[in-house]
Amino acid sequence: MLYGIAAATSALLLAAVLAALLRLLALRFGVVERRRARAVPLLGGVAVVAVTAFVAGVGDWTDVAPLGPASGRLLVAGIGVGAFGLVVDLWSRSARLRLALQAAVVTGAAALTVPYGELGPVVGVVAVGWIVLVTHAFTSLDHADGVMGTVAVVTAFALSGCAAAEVMDGLAALLSVLAAALTGFLMHNWPPARIVPGRCGALFTGFVLASAAVLVHTGREAGSSAGAGFALTAVATVDAVLVLVSRRRAGRPLLRGAPDHLVHRLRRLGVTPQGAAVVVGITGFADALVGMLIDMGWVSATAALWLAGGAGVAVLALLRIPTYGGRHVAAYGSRLTAKQQVGPRVRAHLRVSKR
Repeated sequence: MLYGIAAATSALLLAAVLAALLRLLALRFGVVERRRARAVPLLGGVAVVAVTAFVAGVGDWTDVAPLGPASGRLLVAGIGVGAFGLVVDLWSRSARLRLALQAAVVTGAAALTVPYGELGPVVGVVAVGWIVLVTHAFTSLDHADGVMGTVAVVTAFALSGCAAAEVMDGLAALLSVLAAALTGFLMHNWPPARIVPGRCGALFTGFVLASAAVLVHTGREAGSSAGAGFALTAVATVDAVLVLVSRRRAGRPLLRGAPDHLVHRLRRLGVTPQGAAVVVGITGFADALVGMLIDMGWVSATAALWLAGGAGVAVLALLRIPTYGGRHVAAYGSRLTAKQQVGPRVRAHLRVSKR
C-alpha cells in the first residue's frame, strides 16, 4: 500500500518535471507540431515512457512490486513501440509508409505479449489484431489537447482495478504507475497544451492499455471478455469509427488529417477546448466503469450491448455535424521538425516563450 502511494506520487511528479524539461528541449531544436495557429512542442510522450519504465522497473528490481514475466514483457514491448513512435516524431515521412511501419511494429510487439498458451492460436491472432486496432485508435485520439491523456488515465485506473481483482499485482502496479505518469503529463497537456505526447506517447499508451486488457481477460468467458474490452476502449473506438465513416461518405483520403474527429465536432457545437476534454473524459470514465463492472461480474455482459447501441446512436448524431470546409482545415495537423522547416511562426513562438 505504502509503495503504491509512493510510486504513484513519484511517477506524477517525475512526469510533470520531465515534461517541462522536454518542452524546452523540443522548442530549442524545433521539434514541434502546429495545431491551428500554435506551434506546440512534441516529445511529451518521452516523459510518459521514461517515467513509467523507471518507476515500474525500480519496483521490479527491488522486488518490492515485481512485475512478473507477462507484465515485464508487456513493458519491454511497449518501450519498443514508444521508441518507434519517437523515431516517427523526429523523422516524419509519408503517411502510408508511417502507417505500414506502425502496423508492423505494433503487430510484432503484440505477438510477444499475447498468451497463446491460454488463448489458443486462433484467438491469439484475433487478440493481436485487436491490440493493433486499439493502439491506432489511441493515436487518433491525440488530435486535440488533453483528450488522449484524459481518456488514457481513466482507462488505466479501471484496468488497474480489474487487474487487482484478478490478483495480477504486477500488472496492476504497472497500470497505476502509467496512470500517475499520464496525470503528471496532463499538467502540461491540458488545453491550451504546452506540450503534446506525439506518436511516442500515444503509441506507448495505447499499446500498454490494449495489451493489458487482453492479459486481464485471458481465461474469462468470451462474452464478458469482449464486452469489457469494448467498454474499456469505447471512446477511442467511437472516434476511430466516426472518422472512418465520415471520410468514406465524403470520399476523402483516409490517411490525410482533417478536423472530423469527436472533439472537432464538439467544438463546432460551441464547446470550449477545456469543455470538450472534460466531456470526453467523463464519457471515458463512464465507459471504463461499465467495463470494470462487467469484469468483476457485478453486471452482465449485455451491458456492453447497451453501450454499443448508445455509441452507434452517438456516431449517427455526430455525423450530422458538418466538419469539412472552412478556414481551419489547411492548418490541421501539419508537423514541423528540425530537419524540415522552422519558419517564422515557430521562431515567433520561440521568442514569445523566452519572455
